[in-house]
Amino acid sequence: MSKRLVDYLVYLAVRVVVCLLQAISLDTGQRLARHLAWLLGDLLRLRGTVVDENLRHAFPDRSPQELRTLTQRMWEHLILLVLEVAHAPRKIHHTNWRDHVRLAGVQPLVEMLLGPRPTVIVTGHCGNFEVGGFMLGILGFPTYTVARTLDNPYLDQFVNRFRGASGQFIISKNGGYDQILAVLARGGVMSFLADQYAGPKGCWVEFFGRPASAHKAIALLSLEHDAPVAVCCNRRLERPLQFEMMTLGIADPRQTGNKLGTVRELTQWYTGQLERVIRRIPDQYWWLHRRWKDTRAKRPGKAKPKQAA
Repeated sequence: MSKRLVDYLVYLAVRVVVCLLQAISLDTGQRLARHLAWLLGDLLRLRGTVVDENLRHAFPDRSPQELRTLTQRMWEHLILLVLEVAHAPRKIHHTNWRDHVRLAGVQPLVEMLLGPRPTVIVTGHCGNFEVGGFMLGILGFPTYTVARTLDNPYLDQFVNRFRGASGQFIISKNGGYDQILAVLARGGVMSFLADQYAGPKGCWVEFFGRPASAHKAIALLSLEHDAPVAVCCNRRLERPLQFEMMTLGIADPRQTGNKLGTVRELTQWYTGQLERVIRRIPDQYWWLHRRWKDTRAKRPGKAKPKQAA
């Protein structure tokens, strides 16, 4: 069987699942998510070792029962995220977005987005970041987002249709650097998921008390293009498709001066902002990532001199 046929069959299966999700109510979907969270987190233990290790390091004072509950709630959040992505284009529009989203501390960000300077928006795998990008387009602020091209071309087109439905444009993670520069040069808005492992040559910062490798490009682009960095999060409230869009902090190169004038200082700053909001809503973070891999080569110790016979 050819890869193209396999990819298309997988795409059809995903479309069937999305159709089923769109056919059920949000309340039914929330109840279903609780049961599936138990199945994935407790019974099947998907990526259980990684999740357990990450949570123990992040919250060493919590009991095993508290961490198990947090694991279940994380899986429930991930399932609800997919449910919300399926429902958002049909339920959230330019006329009713206030029924689904409340804004918190966004005035400085709005002023930046309306101004002539380029803007860099930073978020992480926290809250529903997919609907967050969708909502910025609904509010009239088109953004350019860097994302990895999926191996399945049919799924890649399908996902990007959702992302672009309200004015969010996708730039490929591989080979898209010139496009990023063009967006910033004309005063556009770039958004990044900034909590992804960047390899041994990344910028090493502290994240939940452990070294984590972050991409250097975000801070470099801000400093080189005089672009303020805004750290944002779209957290879910009590029910599905009910969100609070928050601006957690803004670092403007013109105002911070030498305080955040290096790549590492700026990267550590926005990483710290993300950590604070994740501590606030830990059940809405993707703890299944190997965020703290440290594959840096260690310097070999000096060989001991041989003793004379």
